[in-house]
Amino acid sequence: MKKTKGTGTVRNKARSKQRFLDAVEEILIEKGVSALKVNDVAKAAGLDKKLIYNYFGGMDQLIDEYIQTKDFWSNVKGDKIPASITDGGKAFVAENLLVQFEYVFKDKAFQKLLVWRLTEQRESLRKLTDAQEANGELLLQGITDPHFGENAAQFRAIMAVLISGAYYLNLYAAVNGSVFCGIDVASEEGRKQIRRALSFLLESTYSGL
Repeated sequence: MKKTKGTGTVRNKARSKQRFLDAVEEILIEKGVSALKVNDVAKAAGLDKKLIYNYFGGMDQLIDEYIQTKDFWSNVKGDKIPASITDGGKAFVAENLLVQFEYVFKDKAFQKLLVWRLTEQRESLRKLTDAQEANGELLLQGITDPHFGENAAQFRAIMAVLISGAYYLNLYAAVNGSVFCGIDVASEEGRKQIRRALSFLLESTYSGL
C-alpha cells in the first residue's frame, strides 16, 4: 500500500508540474512575457501558488524549466538520424529544415520565446540557444562537414541564412502581417512557395557548392 501511495504522489506531482508548465504557455501566448506572474500562473493552473515554490523553487525556475521544453533541435537526434547517409545529409537536412519551418509557424509559444530572447538577456534563454547550437554542431560535424570539406564553413553560412529566414518569415507573419514580397506566408499556397524555395536553395547548395 505504501508503494502505491508513493507512486500516486509522484504521479500527482508530475501532473501538477505539467499544469503549471501548461499555464505558463497559455499566458505566454495570450498575454505575453510581462504577464508571467506567480499569482496569474497559479490561477491559470488551478493550483496553490505555494506549489510553484515546492516543485520548482520559484517562478524564475518554473519559467526556466518551461523554456527548456521548447528546444526543437534536441528532438532531432538519436534514432531520428538515419543509420546510413550516402548523400552528404541532403535529404535529412532538407526534411528537418522544412519541419522546423512548420514548427515555428504552428508553435505560437516558441514564437514568443524567439522574440523574447532577442529582447532580453536571461540565463535560461541563453541556455536554450547554446543547447540548439550544441545539437546543431553535432549534426554539422558528423554529417555535413565531412561531405563539404573545405566548403563546410560556406555551407554553415548558407544554413544560417536559410534557418534565420524561415524564423523571420514566421515571426513577420505572426506579428506584422502575413504578406512578404507579395507572398502570403500565412496561407497554405504561400507556405508551399516558401517550402519550395527552401528546397530549391538547399538542392542548389548541394549541387553547386
